[in-house]
Amino acid sequence: MGILDFLSGEFIDVIEWTDDTRDTMVWRFERYDHAIKYGAKLTVREGQAAVFVHEGQIADVFKPGLYQLETNNMPILTTLQHWDHGFHSPFKSEIYFVNTTRFNDQKWGTKNPVICRDSEFGMVRLRAFGSYSMRVADPAKFMSEIVGTDGEFTADEISFQIRNVIVQEFSRVVASSQVPVLDMAANTADFGKLVTKAIEPTIAAYGLSIPEFYVENISLPDAVEAVLDKRTSMGIVGDLNRYMQFNAAEAMGQPGSGASAGMGTAMGAGIGAGMGMAMGSQMAQGQMAQGWGPWGQTPGAAPGIAPQAAAQPTAQPVAVPPPVPAETVWHVAVNGQASGPYSRAALGQQVTSGELSRDTLVWSPGQDGWKAAGEIAELAPLFTLQPPPVPPVPPVPQA
Repeated sequence: MGILDFLSGEFIDVIEWTDDTRDTMVWRFERYDHAIKYGAKLTVREGQAAVFVHEGQIADVFKPGLYQLETNNMPILTTLQHWDHGFHSPFKSEIYFVNTTRFNDQKWGTKNPVICRDSEFGMVRLRAFGSYSMRVADPAKFMSEIVGTDGEFTADEISFQIRNVIVQEFSRVVASSQVPVLDMAANTADFGKLVTKAIEPTIAAYGLSIPEFYVENISLPDAVEAVLDKRTSMGIVGDLNRYMQFNAAEAMGQPGSGASAGMGTAMGAGIGAGMGMAMGSQMAQGQMAQGWGPWGQTPGAAPGIAPQAAAQPTAQPVAVPPPVPAETVWHVAVNGQASGPYSRAALGQQVTSGELSRDTLVWSPGQDGWKAAGEIAELAPLFTLQPPPVPPVPPVPQA
């Protein structure tokens, strides 16, 4: 080291620290040979604390303010006062600046699910995550317990340990809270307070404090959440029969989309016939309610006796036509894929063209699995009505 570097170190008399890293918690003031000049000015800004270490021991902690290191009780000697030691002071002192502001947006989360006993779902696995803020509450304890002689200590070096403490206490609090899973979202603030109180002794032993702690989310496994979604959907649907009727009405209004396009005209005719039957029944019930008895007269009059009112025509009973049965439609297995549906007439055309044989597998709604077309009573006549194959023409003998 040159003489100019040595002298420049001797005349440095301002000790301060300005930080722009946003994650440095402790920074050691670098001084040549750790010798601090007598009368040096120590500037400690708001959000900082200065820990004075003399001969390896913490001597004092300075709060924000301006200090002049020249009092007799300060264990500081300058090399300029000790010519007999060749400019080397026998006293070695260090100053560490500690950032006492909050370090916000620190993340925590459960690495593995927490197994809990729920009153409604039984044994469940929970995951949770959130954020917290930390700050140095006791600089001297933080230096002696965590930092040691590290010249630059960042928040990442301690956050992993704090996350382990948080997850351990959170698992214990959740498992012993007996709060139902469906009510945990409404109690995240209470969980945060309980976890903060539980980890406070351990964190205080590090010289730290947790001013804020948040439980952002408590979630279930994906399979359980899928079941809960189905359960919620059932609650929204309400009356299942009315919901099915509504879907059927919508399908009738959209004949060219969805499953209705494949069902063809036969199913539409069957649905229309069913609606016509229901409308006829409602009309008959309405006439009965308006005063027409089963014999076409007012209730109370005996059969064959005309009512007292003159010139009253005798109403004829309303004839309700029988419902038209819906035609059965069939699906055909072709090359391992289901095609259709087809009506019986369409299948007859396929028999004629040779596309459908007795061994072709078919299926219709209500049928127990796929069956050969020749084994179904309704389709068997399609094969018996077809003429047998034409025998080959015999060859013409050579002359």
